[in-house]
Amino acid sequence: MLCNYDYFRKALMLNKMSMEVVFNKPFITGRETHHLAQVAMSGKLSGNGNDTRLCHSFFEKRFGFRKVFLTTSCTDALEMAAILCDIQPGDEVIMPSYTFVSSANAFMLRGARIRFADTYSEYPNIDPEAVKQLITPKTKAILVVHYAGVACDMDAIMDLARHHNLLVVEDAAHAIDSYYKGKPLGSIGHLGAFSFHETKNIISGEGGMLVINDERFLKRAEIIWEKGTDRAAFSRGEVNKYGWKDIGSSFLPAEIIAALLYAQIERFDEIQTLRKNIWNYYYNNLKPLEETGLISLPDVPEWATINGNMFFMLTKDREERMRLLSFLKEKGIYAVFHYLPLHSSDFFSPKHDGRVLPNTGHFSDCIIRLPFYNEMKEEEMLFVVDSIKRFYQEP
Repeated sequence: MLCNYDYFRKALMLNKMSMEVVFNKPFITGRETHHLAQVAMSGKLSGNGNDTRLCHSFFEKRFGFRKVFLTTSCTDALEMAAILCDIQPGDEVIMPSYTFVSSANAFMLRGARIRFADTYSEYPNIDPEAVKQLITPKTKAILVVHYAGVACDMDAIMDLARHHNLLVVEDAAHAIDSYYKGKPLGSIGHLGAFSFHETKNIISGEGGMLVINDERFLKRAEIIWEKGTDRAAFSRGEVNKYGWKDIGSSFLPAEIIAALLYAQIERFDEIQTLRKNIWNYYYNNLKPLEETGLISLPDVPEWATINGNMFFMLTKDREERMRLLSFLKEKGIYAVFHYLPLHSSDFFSPKHDGRVLPNTGHFSDCIIRLPFYNEMKEEEMLFVVDSIKRFYQEP
């Protein structure tokens, strides 16, 4: 961390400068073109080739996942999870309202009735007590979202699931290389889903991954992944022809997506170090504003880790947030707010049961996501921090 003298010296200099700080810059390792050329020359473009296998092997060995399947997006991974959960019309699935639409869409496409649970008051992760109150004889599954890569209370969630014979899906879109009590996120529920969208830690443009942690889903998952056929088994020489075995879709990504992802994997530890350093810089340098009660910073539970997925702060209310976003934009800093609650969306509000989710509303009104990308310079981070401090110093 900068000493106070250096901090204020640089802050004074930056105040006289014009600087644009974008919200996100996709990180290119420099090895992407090599891997793409290898795929192009291999004659295997359609997927489940060498780079797919390399990616699968990395995730299974690094995090101890029982089996993984790359997908074209995290949305596809969630849709596969919904099929594997055997969701039928009228089945209920409990999940947070403070999440991306894919979390709910994947299950609604199978006919599920979504029951939205509130978050904790101190962090925008689903509250197990709120989940418990929503369980009925029709409940089939619980979906948790590890917001910003910070773990939900998985012991409490898994206890509820065991007691009521429910399935648990981890929406770990934000959560690669993050942990709950030493266990990798995505490895605890029956199924897990990850994202490699360009805003995530490691990227392939679009891209995702389904994790299978329960062996009863292993064989069917591969068939669903291959459009409902046993083509993968045929490719391995296990059957002499392949055919239609189950429902499924084109969830398997093209090999060029796997090639892009593997170029990122080769620099995984370096990427993670960079991103955690940015997270810690923001946290440490904004801490004085929290200590004076002007803002709130992420309240990470003792059971969780941070993985550098994003950095967010909270204002006191929506009006202050909009003023701060406008102030930052005038200075060339592109910060953003995040999710709008799904339960009060135009699409879902007529289907909602009318319950108020106050903590969800608070986070939706007050969260600001700050610019965050691997190659962010110290001067850019300082400019963001200094600008936020100046906003709160103004009368």
